[in-house]
Amino acid sequence: MKDIGASRRCRFHAIVAAGFFLSLGPYFVHAQTSRTPATGKRDDPNALYAKGMAKLQAGDLAGARTIFEDVVRLAPSSAEAHNSLGFVLLTQGDAAAAIPQLQEAVRLKPEFVQARTNLSDAYLQKGDTQLALTEAREAVRLAPEDSEAQRTLARAQALAGDLSAAVATFQRAIEAEPQRAQLYDELGTILVQQEKLIDAVTQFEKAAELAPESLLPHLHLGVLRERQHLPEQAEAELGIALRIDPNNAQAHYYLGRVLRAENRAEGAIVEYRAALQTQPDFPEALHDLGLLLQRVGEVDEAAAAFRKLTTLQPDNADAHNNLGLALLQIGDGKGSVVEFETALRLRPGDSEYRKNLGAAYLQMTDFDAAVEQFSAALKTAPNDPTLHYDLGLALKLKDHLPEAVAEFRKATEIDPDQPDAHYTLGVTLWQEGELPAAERELRAAIHSRPDYAEAYYTLGTVLKQEGKPSDAAAALREAIRLQPDFSGAHTTLAAVLRQLGDVAGAAAESKAGAEIARDKNNLQSAVFATNSGKRLMSAGDLDGAISQFRAAINAKPDYAAAHYQLGMALRRKGDADGAQKELQEASRLDAQFATPQPQP
Repeated sequence: MKDIGASRRCRFHAIVAAGFFLSLGPYFVHAQTSRTPATGKRDDPNALYAKGMAKLQAGDLAGARTIFEDVVRLAPSSAEAHNSLGFVLLTQGDAAAAIPQLQEAVRLKPEFVQARTNLSDAYLQKGDTQLALTEAREAVRLAPEDSEAQRTLARAQALAGDLSAAVATFQRAIEAEPQRAQLYDELGTILVQQEKLIDAVTQFEKAAELAPESLLPHLHLGVLRERQHLPEQAEAELGIALRIDPNNAQAHYYLGRVLRAENRAEGAIVEYRAALQTQPDFPEALHDLGLLLQRVGEVDEAAAAFRKLTTLQPDNADAHNNLGLALLQIGDGKGSVVEFETALRLRPGDSEYRKNLGAAYLQMTDFDAAVEQFSAALKTAPNDPTLHYDLGLALKLKDHLPEAVAEFRKATEIDPDQPDAHYTLGVTLWQEGELPAAERELRAAIHSRPDYAEAYYTLGTVLKQEGKPSDAAAALREAIRLQPDFSGAHTTLAAVLRQLGDVAGAAAESKAGAEIARDKNNLQSAVFATNSGKRLMSAGDLDGAISQFRAAINAKPDYAAAHYQLGMALRRKGDADGAQKELQEASRLDAQFATPQPQP
């Protein structure tokens, strides 16, 4: 686990008491006299220091820096002045500028512990762990009972990879200052890196006990509980973290992960979006949000998330691949080809990327290019059954049926339990008129996947053509049992029952098939209208979107997605009552559409 959001403890140990310049004696008087203006007034270093401290305590680092630069100019031989300026520069993240100031402070006053701890931190920020260790060890030698010196050494040891030493040093720091919550929290992060998760929990809990309103212990506990697959505890800790800091991106992100693992997709999406609202350039949140949006059918927004991720990380091959898959889902074959080709350029030997590129060409009906890509992928993954299956499918679509059959057979030889390969091979053999062989493959598909309704349907059709009406009726009835709204199975069963002389049964199945077909047409109309409404709502046309959502509901009143989208549109329009009614209906029809809470 990363030490998420951990920051240096700003105790202002870098700056000593307000009267430190009184020890400068004659030199300071000389420095002042040389700058005394005609009015007789001169700069007061103690007053300047007080102003700098006030700026620092108020969080005005730029103002503090300007003042401490003046103090250093007025008293260049003051170790404290250089240390104070170095501390501010370091806090601003400018380690390169901080280091010379802190080095000068140590040179002027070798026993200055705070300057050495700050210098160690500056070296760590710059990435020089060996120099950081040297300064931290000297600070501990000078002040072995100083918890900050021990903490600084522990952090340097951890970043140098010596986790065991870091643990021991943190324990000494805790002995020196047992009520300092931060020490327990940071020790916990080291223990996590050592995979000592139970011990880490103990440290985080102690930190939370000592500082119940501190963000990091609760955040770390929540992240760790998520990793331990303890969702209730993780959610509770992350909830506390968000109460303390409602805009903490990490807490929102990890809460999203917890909710996703519990299949609470809508809640997870809300949390990922909240993380990105606070931290728009959050790669992990963009990645996870994109995958989840794909899963719930919000493919346009998923593609937008992946596109932003590729902008942030142009050399992230997986991000380009995921964007390509999202574009493939929305029918943008050309766009997906560009992304898959980019992914392959970044990782040339990846057979999965090449497989996806082949699938994009299939969608574009460029079967020659698809065959080329699948064949190329097989050179690096010759025993991938899915690649053989995909190549067979491309060959089948080119009407190269014998070659397609050979690839499907290869796929079933490598993985005999792959139902789709058996099924498609059965269909191809049926098309070639090889009915007994087709029957065998379809039964193999059903053996691999007993709930394969379409395989039962196709088997029933083959058995009907083989002159086995009773067996055909049994297969078709099983298809209907598995998928009651399978209109083709009802219609074909009606024809078989007529052959068997069951006129009444045939009439009932024929009627059921017609009703289901009509309902499916209505569903297609509802889906089309809902998607149109979503596009209009994204464009800001709420009235047009509402009209489309109502049309979808008229076409199919039990289509939950249309009610949900209508509810969201009405909420944006200010119709709270109407929105609540539609959102409740969506939730009643499909629990996936849990009623979202209004945004504050």
